[in-house]
Amino acid sequence: MSGAPKVYGWCPGALRPMMSGDGLIVRLRAPLGRLSQRQAHGIADLSLSCGNGLMDLSSRGNLQLRGITEGSHAKLLCGLDKLDLLDTDVTQEARRNILCTPLWQQGDLTHQVADQLADALSKASDLALPSKFGFAVDCGLTPVLQDISADIRFEYHTDTEVLLVADGAPTGRPTPVADAAEAAVELALWFLSHGGAPEGRGRMHRLIARRGPPHAHGTRRRKSALKPRPGTTASGCFVGLEFGQISAETLHQLADRSALRLTPWHMLLLEEVNQITPLPGLILEATDPRLQVFACTGAPGCLQALSSTRALARDLVEHIPPGQTLHISGCEKGCAYPKTASLVLRATETDCFDLIHNGTAADESKMSPLDAAALRASPDLLQKSP
Repeated sequence: MSGAPKVYGWCPGALRPMMSGDGLIVRLRAPLGRLSQRQAHGIADLSLSCGNGLMDLSSRGNLQLRGITEGSHAKLLCGLDKLDLLDTDVTQEARRNILCTPLWQQGDLTHQVADQLADALSKASDLALPSKFGFAVDCGLTPVLQDISADIRFEYHTDTEVLLVADGAPTGRPTPVADAAEAAVELALWFLSHGGAPEGRGRMHRLIARRGPPHAHGTRRRKSALKPRPGTTASGCFVGLEFGQISAETLHQLADRSALRLTPWHMLLLEEVNQITPLPGLILEATDPRLQVFACTGAPGCLQALSSTRALARDLVEHIPPGQTLHISGCEKGCAYPKTASLVLRATETDCFDLIHNGTAADESKMSPLDAAALRASPDLLQKSP
């Protein structure tokens, strides 16, 4: 395998974009994970005028605009400010790393806690958290975000209390809703004071594995529900995005229908919509085999990728047995699917991949590399044993 890919250790934002192979990546953190119809239309227009017209939905439920040119970044920021989607400074933007369950309702516990937390974090100027440190507000009767990366979590406890959870712990601390934001800041300070971020990096689950949660965190958490699938729910219609990507044209057409909720599952929730017309790149059926396949941007869009990925993924999608997952990664970082997958193809050079069974893109392959042309000609090679 070629040299190790570069690990940046921070995530892009709007004010601090990251350079990639197709231009700047600008990540938007929409408050409550919601875009009004006006905001969605405005983002689609900005994607076309300042970038390449493509957007990715991240595993934290953020929308990433791709292909932004350095010369158009200032214009983009001006447009985002007019849409009320821009923080006052880079530090505040990084701290406001809040993921909400997309199933929240106006005025419910999730809505109340998320608003309070955003306000508290904007004022916590002395809270020097690691760049990837995040919060999950998941206060429905049954949590749905337990498998999604976060460091401090809020889950349902009673109608007047939420459970404050340090990620990695099976228990939490019941907390009155009015005190939730303050308690989260206190837990973040506890994380820092107990050596959770040496040299400015670290995650809560690693600290909890070393020393356990604070003493008062003794209440058991509820079990997680299964993540939603494409289809109609009481909240609206979930639609999947092929490989988590959407074009500006498709976003415009969805915004014509309703406001949108961003999710960490490569899906959008269209508010109060019961049915959606098929559009390019959308996944509308829960049985669509594309839901089993994960592929990163690949080359040339990503500077770390050693090969293109998504064309091969599209060619192999119909050959993945039910119940299996295929992850095609342009490098060993495995950004598209950091979890264990049934089948992993990790690029070693252009159109050449290591095959890994029941592992991640960082694992060692016990087989000789496979050529993309051979995989297309004989997809059964994916099931070949070492």
